[in-house]
Amino acid sequence: MAITASQVKELRERTGAGMMECKKMLQETDGDIEAAIEMMRKSGQAKAAKKAGRIAADGLVVITASEDGKSAAMAEINCETDFVAKDESFSSFAGAVAARVLNSDVEDVDALVQQPLHDGDEATIETTRENLISKIGENISVRRFVRVNSSGSIYTYRHGVRIGVVVDMEGGDTELGRGIAMHIAASNPVCVSEADVPADTLAKEREIFRAQALESGKPENIVDKIIEGRVRKYLQEVTLNGQPYVIDPDATVGKLLEKAGATVISFTRFEVGEGIEKKQEDFAAEVMAQISG
Repeated sequence: MAITASQVKELRERTGAGMMECKKMLQETDGDIEAAIEMMRKSGQAKAAKKAGRIAADGLVVITASEDGKSAAMAEINCETDFVAKDESFSSFAGAVAARVLNSDVEDVDALVQQPLHDGDEATIETTRENLISKIGENISVRRFVRVNSSGSIYTYRHGVRIGVVVDMEGGDTELGRGIAMHIAASNPVCVSEADVPADTLAKEREIFRAQALESGKPENIVDKIIEGRVRKYLQEVTLNGQPYVIDPDATVGKLLEKAGATVISFTRFEVGEGIEKKQEDFAAEVMAQISG
């Protein structure tokens, strides 16, 4: 029988297994989701399935670059605790995933995890992930990645293991490129320049500033001037070029780049767990639940 996308989606959500594994199991069970889950458990994926519902908000950001400095890849690999993030097996897996990103042309995580972890290996990233879950006992996920190819130069910086930055820059030198990457890690700009700020984001900020000015009782005739002042300040805060350079706060990044005859084309900053709502565990409640169960 034909297997639908919704069936695959449901099985993925319930087991945490990869898309191709779910589709294969559904084909073998003629679309019977419960039977597919049972088969997955019997075939050694039980532990991975049980762990899949847990929130993986810790982990590593890993960066790897080509020898010529023209390409780089960065990946975020998540686990549940910082203890596992320090595990050699986990860090080795994360490094191999980043290397696979650099040496492939896949565009999303679903396609990436179907790639072999190492050249010549039969084991895919997905099967290795599941085996690692069984070995370590925590949920592990390949969350996101970026691959950057440059006609200029690529500069990278990793702060500890939790924050990573990749910068594509034309002009300048290695010292400046690394300094800019460090600045982005520390200051977390939204985009490179004012022109890159989405129009709807700017419009929303203007609405907020107007409401704040009117709420404060400022006269209507000076509200627009107040709004424009706050917008200018906002743009300086969220754009790389507008921010004071962390190494020399007397100059903005934009002025520094201009002086060096350099231009930042793009940048990407990953921070482990950003945007993931980490579950707050109630230990007492967990103990009582186990006693009751």
